[in-house]
Amino acid sequence: MLSVTFDGNRAKMRDASTNATPALLGGQPLLRQPFPPTNTIGAEEIEAVRRVLEGGVLSGFIASPDEGFLGGPEVLQLERGFRERFEVQHAVAMNSATTALHAALVAVGVGSGDEVIVPPTTMSATVAAVLLCGAVPVFADIDEETFNLNPHDAAAKIGKRTSAIIAVNLFGQPAALDELARIARQREIPLVEDNAQSPGALFDGRWAGTIGDVGVFSLNQHKTIHCGEGGVAVTNDEGIAFRLQLVRNHGEVVLDQMEDRPYEALVGSNYRLTEPIAAIANVQFTKLDQLTAWRVELAEQLSELLAGIECLLPPVVHPKATHVYFVYPMRFDAERAGIPRDLFVRALAAENLPISGGYVRPIYLYPVFQHSPHKCVPALYGRDIPDYSAGLCPVAERMYERELLLTDVCRYPLTTAEVDVFVDGIRRLLNSKDALAGGIMP
Repeated sequence: MLSVTFDGNRAKMRDASTNATPALLGGQPLLRQPFPPTNTIGAEEIEAVRRVLEGGVLSGFIASPDEGFLGGPEVLQLERGFRERFEVQHAVAMNSATTALHAALVAVGVGSGDEVIVPPTTMSATVAAVLLCGAVPVFADIDEETFNLNPHDAAAKIGKRTSAIIAVNLFGQPAALDELARIARQREIPLVEDNAQSPGALFDGRWAGTIGDVGVFSLNQHKTIHCGEGGVAVTNDEGIAFRLQLVRNHGEVVLDQMEDRPYEALVGSNYRLTEPIAAIANVQFTKLDQLTAWRVELAEQLSELLAGIECLLPPVVHPKATHVYFVYPMRFDAERAGIPRDLFVRALAAENLPISGGYVRPIYLYPVFQHSPHKCVPALYGRDIPDYSAGLCPVAERMYERELLLTDVCRYPLTTAEVDVFVDGIRRLLNSKDALAGGIMP
């Protein structure tokens, strides 16, 4: 079970007054030190690893057509847990969500020269998985309220070479999966869900990650539950599941020995999850609901407290969705605040409060797309390079440059007391906005 051992930041606060001088202007920080990091690893995980180590089998995988092809007991237990918890027919565990996403694209048929619709506001692994297939990323803009892929722009970007759409369920909220699934069906192309940040979220009563043809979950150390590195792909399609297993475990070695399976023209890799890591994941998996409820409770409190602060727009939740708040996103109105976003971020960070401006630079602005796309996508030789210029996705660029704010104050082991402190810090800065803008002491 989880328990809070952090004694609140009240003991670490210097001055909670919202009229005190901001630290950026020479005052004492609201907190003596930042909030503590999350650590959900406990005695249960340690015992699980000890048990596996003492058993002496650290990986149950063998690249041969017998039971070892599917991994050891801890991996199989993890997959069984995902199937039961998320009500899917198949789950395939891998050593990261990145490798699982690459395997998912291979499994749905993405290959060299194909095009894949992706949002530009996502972790780079989403797009790297496309490049690893030899395919071409085509970027569609995001919705300004949910920060997820805009279905209308996604539909507009589909061309004759489009072979998949990747919907990223960002920050803890599913994308508009009903519209994206409809578009995918109409165009007869698969929908892949990157559900790394939204385990346990719902869309129209169904689990995020299970609505597309295949969905990918992450067990990376920064996620709500983790095992250091790991991922799980889920699907209701037996053929996709089999190809996922082939990509995971050197499938080209065993295909001619599986007489009951059709030939698959693919080359696998080593995306296998080890037994000690899977054992950690199995324990963490039992904590998902509790850790998610923790985040939701604090996020709802934060939204209530921000309701009277005009320059901050709390998250907008899609009417068909639930939000599990991997991070808490806000939109910042510089005109109402009286100071630019970057100054607001610097000032709040100086109080030792968790805040960041933007998420990631729109992926198409990364050097790999600006300077040498042919190097990463040989299929582009002899073809026109897709539009990767600035201005391609104006909403994504505006959010990155001016409006989007993120905080991770809504997480274990923080409590309602820390959320109160966070909002006190915001009020302190806004009460001193003129001084901050002028760079002088109030």
